[in-house]
Parts: sequence; C-alpha cells; structure tokens
Amino acid sequence: MSDPWITVFGSATDAEEATAAAGVIAANWMGNGPVVRQFEADFARHLGVPDAVMVNSGSNALHLAVRLLDLPAGSEVIVPSFTWVACAHAIILAGCRPVFCDVDVATMNVTAETVAAQLGPRTRAVMVVHYAGKPVRMDDILALGLPVIEDAAHAVDSGLNGRRCGTMGRVGVFSFDAVKNIASPDGGAVIAHGAEMLGTARRLRQCGIGKTGAEAALEGGRWWEHEIVEPFPRYLPNDVAAAVARVQLAKLPRLQTRRQAIWRRYQTELTGVPWLHPPVDAAKDEVHSFFTYPVRLDNGRRDALAWHLYERKIYTTLRYHPLHLSDIYRTGRPLANTEQLARDVLSLPLHPRMSDGDVARVISGIRDFKA
Repeated sequence: MSDPWITVFGSATDAEEATAAAGVIAANWMGNGPVVRQFEADFARHLGVPDAVMVNSGSNALHLAVRLLDLPAGSEVIVPSFTWVACAHAIILAGCRPVFCDVDVATMNVTAETVAAQLGPRTRAVMVVHYAGKPVRMDDILALGLPVIEDAAHAVDSGLNGRRCGTMGRVGVFSFDAVKNIASPDGGAVIAHGAEMLGTARRLRQCGIGKTGAEAALEGGRWWEHEIVEPFPRYLPNDVAAAVARVQLAKLPRLQTRRQAIWRRYQTELTGVPWLHPPVDAAKDEVHSFFTYPVRLDNGRRDALAWHLYERKIYTTLRYHPLHLSDIYRTGRPLANTEQLARDVLSLPLHPRMSDGDVARVISGIRDFKA
C-alpha cells in the first residue's frame, strides 16, 4: 500500500541497492573495506579529482574539513546563518569560532559582499554552502584571499564554468544521507587539494591512528601497536553504505533527470501564482542539483500555506532556521536577508520518488490555497 503522504525529501532505491548491500553482508565484512575504496575511486572520477576520502556522515565531513585547514585555536570562520547546524558545530568542534554572514535573498547563497561584511582581524577561513544545489559564485569568494570550505551537501551534481562544486575551494564536503541526491544509510566525503591533506583525512577518520594494522604487517612491524598521531573521533565509513552509494552514483544521471523534470514543472506551473516567488534557476554557466525547491511567499502567508498543505498530507519544511537566531548561537546581530527568508521560505517536495500525480497534488494544493 502506498504512503498517502508526499514527503518533502526522499530517495529512489530498488532491488539493485538491496542486492549491493546484501552482497556486502554475505561477504561477512560490513566495516571499512574494499567497497569504500571502490566508491572513493568512483566518486573522485565523478568530480574529476585525483582522490576522495569517504567518512560516515556529511556532518562529520564538515568537522574534518575545518580540522584539515589547521587553523590556530580561536580563529574565526565566516559561515552563512542560513544553513544546517552541523556547519557551525564543525567550526566549534575544531576549536574555532563561527561568525555568521547574510545571504542573497534571491539565490539564498552567500556572496562576496555578505562575506566581506563580516571580515575581521581574526578571520581565517570561509565556509560556503551551495544552497539547494545552486552554485555560489566561487571566483568572487576566492578573490577575498581566504581558504574556503565548500559545503556541497546539496550540490553533488552542480558545477560552475565547467568545474564541479566542492572542487574549487581548499576543501570540499559532500553528504550521502538517506535523502540526498546520492542516498545511502549515511555517509559523507571530503576532497582536498593535495595528497598531504587527503592523507591526513585518512589518518584522522580512524581515531587519529596513523598506520593501520594491515599496513604495519606489510612493513614487518607489530600490527597491534597503533601509531596514534592525534586524538580524533572515529569517522570511518562502512562497506554497506558505500555499496548503496555506488549504485546511487551510477544512477545519478537518471535521478537528476527526474529531479530536473519536477523542478521545471514547478517553475512552469507556479510562476503565475502572484503571491509566490519561485527559486532562481541556474545561470548559463551553472549546473544545478535540484536538491530542494524553496519558494518565497508574500505577506506572512508561509505558515498558513504549510498547514494548508499538511492537512492535505503534503509535507513541507523550512531549510533552514537561521543559526544566529537559535539559543546556542544567538548573536544579537541582525542579518536582514536571512531573517526575511526565515519568515517567508517554504521548501516544497522534490525528490526522484515523486510521481507525476504527486507533483500535480502539490501544485493543486498551492493553487487551492486561499491567500
């Protein structure tokens, strides 16, 4: 029996993912092993980079990314307030301080101007988020002269001027949780410029152990004596998640085609709604990943529309509640655009499991709303 609810996020999996996961289980090794290494190689080819390091979540990939910059304790890292809480947490966990910046209302991305407004004497890095899959204008950000972490959790298939999102800054971060464009039980990845940084990432993800037992044995050493180079959490991925992610990566062109079709239908059929502002499409030199479909509503209509759709079993949400307004990170410094988006934005359902009928239900529910 089908679920009567239309979910706001979701994945499309079938027997192929199940078979891949079952194969790992049947092999009697579900931990970090050969399938992780296969996925890393596949994903690096997708991005056009020499190597990638898989970890167990996108959130932990963010923490690892900040650590890879090796910033002095207390350094300030500029990050959009309009993002997931793990971005700020990662900065804190790495011994640094998040400084929140505003975003552009139309693209919901940071700009060089919103970042520059928060620069200070202790600023040492910038974290950008390619919101919903629309690329940040990276050349403008890089021109500020600071190392940049790219959060490409929404942008695994996005690009700018022929370059993949996540590959333009000093470090790139990706997420493969259950509702991302590449969906798996959980997972993430880090890419960085230089084999040294990637080597550090591989060491740190296993509790900061510099050499595995297998590596020590190959060198004729005592494989049970660990070379611990730094205290660090265990961020190792596993072969089950990697097996599912490999299948999803192979399916990505088809999954993206479905996402794009839903996006285009929304753009066509919702453009005429006078109180609703559709998201900005990709520019000519951009490739979008269509992770979510965020609309802006006029005159305080957002909450009423969300409840209107909820009563019709259509789930929507806000991505994201501003971090600078949360109790733990409240700064008292206004960010006007971010606060406007917090009042006006609603993410509509968009994922490759949606049928044409589901899309029609969402559109009909919006058109039926008495604004």
